[in-house]
Amino acid sequence: MIFKTAFSGILFTILIAAFALTISTVFPFLNSILIGLLLGIVIGNFFKLPSKLSPGISLTGSNVLEFSILFLAFGINYSYMGKIGWQSFLLVAVVVFAVLIFSVFLSKKMNCPSTVGWMVGFGTAICGSSAIAALAPSLNKNKEDVGVAMAVVNLFGTLGMLFLPLILTLFSFSTTEISLLLGGTLHSVGNVAGAAFAISPDVGDQALTIKLARVALLSPGLIFFSFLTQDNKGKNWKSYFQLPWYLWGFILITVFVSLFKIPQSFIDFSSEIGKVLLTVAMTAIGLKVSFSALIQSGKKGLFYGFLIFLFQIILILLGIFFVIN
Repeated sequence: MIFKTAFSGILFTILIAAFALTISTVFPFLNSILIGLLLGIVIGNFFKLPSKLSPGISLTGSNVLEFSILFLAFGINYSYMGKIGWQSFLLVAVVVFAVLIFSVFLSKKMNCPSTVGWMVGFGTAICGSSAIAALAPSLNKNKEDVGVAMAVVNLFGTLGMLFLPLILTLFSFSTTEISLLLGGTLHSVGNVAGAAFAISPDVGDQALTIKLARVALLSPGLIFFSFLTQDNKGKNWKSYFQLPWYLWGFILITVFVSLFKIPQSFIDFSSEIGKVLLTVAMTAIGLKVSFSALIQSGKKGLFYGFLIFLFQIILILLGIFFVIN
């Protein structure tokens, strides 16, 4: 009965998401997840949608988001932690957890809408859109915040991809140092690949390995962030492991993939399914975002996102000078 009521809204969302995926196929440099979000925002604000679509859109924006995380988990392998050397991994890990702590602190100081700040910080610290998607359902807050956080993180990820390589080539950094700066700061795997391979194949390979080691910190990062953002009064240590079902599924899949050899074709297929589902979910979320809410939250979110990104870059630079050298 629920599906029958929601069918028209689900179908409507899928059609828009399919258009977003088509655009990203024709123009591979465009992110289908961001396109779906933007299309949803534009359509939801410029056209008065029939009320019968609302249940399906809401259902798609929450349930599909959770399932997308399970498929994306197949692309996370803890073995990358050991491939970058203990010094580099220690630096990356310290920076990730320091950024998470700073995100919670800064969101309170700036009075940035809590879930926007938390998601921007989490996405910046680890792996952009995928990290936000992993964290968002457990917050149980306004889904408009997810749209704002996605927009902010993708904006700074794109700007970083375009300008960081140009800036870094002005200095005499080594291949390892440039790789750490790109792989340890840029938001998504695509951002790192675009920036690093623009410099050289060696930087590209090394920066991607560093980035994947950072992505592997998503599971412990979720547990740590749960500790940071929960009310600590009267709680024992077990309460911090009371994660939603899909996050436990996510963690179990990443452990399984790391322990057992999985065919690369299956991992690639799962990642594509995860990307498609995440595009559908973000399209649905975009359809629920109002321009007024986007502008209101976005102003603080943009400045907040810039400060988090700058803080992350400074930490990596300090690590390079005092740990790596």
